Amino acid sequence: MEDTLTDSSYLILLALLQPQHGYAIMKQVNVVTDGRVSIGPASMYTILKKLQKSNYITLEENDERKKIYLITDLGLEILERDINRRKLLYQAGESLVAERRRTEHDH
Repeated sequence: MEDTLTDSSYLILLALLQPQHGYAIMKQVNVVTDGRVSIGPASMYTILKKLQKSNYITLEENDERKKIYLITDLGLEILERDINRRKLLYQAGESLVAERRRTEHDH
């Protein structure tokens, strides 16, 4: 599980399924989490650097010299793996809690 993503990295990679610049990434993370998660500029740019270093995202500059980030094939693979990992954790939690509720009910 060495490729486990933090929640922030996970959300940023999701945002970068479409090419975007920093401000748009921050806005999208906020939107997809119903305003529950917001990543500040300092954290975000630190994470973007790490993701770039890992080759999970790539950076392109456009005409207005804006930095546009985009997920790479490797990043997409890591993201999909992490989604499956999160799904597994969610299902395990859901079924164990449901079982606990049932046995509580029986007593």
